[in-house]
Amino acid sequence: MTDSSKVLFVGDLNAYSKGLSRLRATQQLGARIKSMSHTAIGGDEFGQPPLSLAFRVAWKLGIHLDTENVSRRLLHTVPLFDPDLIWVEKGNMIAAATLARLKASCPSAILASYTDDDMFAGWNRTRAYAAGLRHYDIVFTTKSYNANPDELPAMGAKRVVVVDKAYDPDQHFPIELNGYERAALGADVGFIGSYAPEREMLLRSLASTGVKVRVWGNGWVKVSGGDNLCIEGRPLINVGERLDYTKAICATRINLGLLRKANRDLQTDRSIEIPACGGFLLAEQSPEHEQLFVNGREAAFFTSPNDLVTKIRHYLVNEDERVAIAAAGRRRCIESGYSHKDRMRVMLSESFK
Repeated sequence: MTDSSKVLFVGDLNAYSKGLSRLRATQQLGARIKSMSHTAIGGDEFGQPPLSLAFRVAWKLGIHLDTENVSRRLLHTVPLFDPDLIWVEKGNMIAAATLARLKASCPSAILASYTDDDMFAGWNRTRAYAAGLRHYDIVFTTKSYNANPDELPAMGAKRVVVVDKAYDPDQHFPIELNGYERAALGADVGFIGSYAPEREMLLRSLASTGVKVRVWGNGWVKVSGGDNLCIEGRPLINVGERLDYTKAICATRINLGLLRKANRDLQTDRSIEIPACGGFLLAEQSPEHEQLFVNGREAAFFTSPNDLVTKIRHYLVNEDERVAIAAAGRRRCIESGYSHKDRMRVMLSESFK
């Protein structure tokens, strides 16, 4: 990529989204950008815009309604902008026929797909996505197994490149908190993330041992708390100068990093964002976690519910060790290039090979 490279960037560009962080990183790298959001702008309170009944019904049928008219706008914009790269994040609403017309109207443009989700799993993709996959020149995924020959390549992907998760330096950094913020957002042990049955089971088991846990995230509203388990029933997001998500990480002594089994997670956004904020990460052990951070030096990993309890009790009473590990984790994020800008630099380089 050169400073004159033109990138047409399509993604969720809401203030809370990772897509907006990647867009800004691409701008910082010098690209000439034209952007469009494929998701309605809104939802600052809950971290996602409200979905209509029609949208939810269509999704059940494997159709992502193109509420923002992205396909029509793409077909109009591409010939006029003449991009070097068309960057599409997920793109469940873009039909294969639209992608084929884009390639025909601008044959020199590279068509790239990016997704944070497990797109081999049927519940994450639409029929349009599956049919259109063969039109992309390159597909970026944070799910390493999606690059296996029997997954996205078997669905038609020409070239699949695996990238790790990232953090946004403008959002994820240590914040000095006052007493009110610590009380409102902090905990000895906290978890931020969407509901999943195995997560509820693990957290209830943890609470039953006497460990107090505070939980934030989407999907927990119908889950009852109990002794030692505080379910807040709402997400924490960063919007503008309101950095509740970052503040909660900074206010929490031990931040849990739980993988989601339905997504076959080996790392999550919080795997990087928690250390980047200067928070202490205690996460499920996985090969990718161990590649990202040194266990016991830059983060800590647990292998079982019993091991989790043991490590929580250890780190709650060993303050200096916990603080040192958190500081080392943040240094690793910075020095090893875990930011969105670093990741985008790699992905743009791969795209223009």
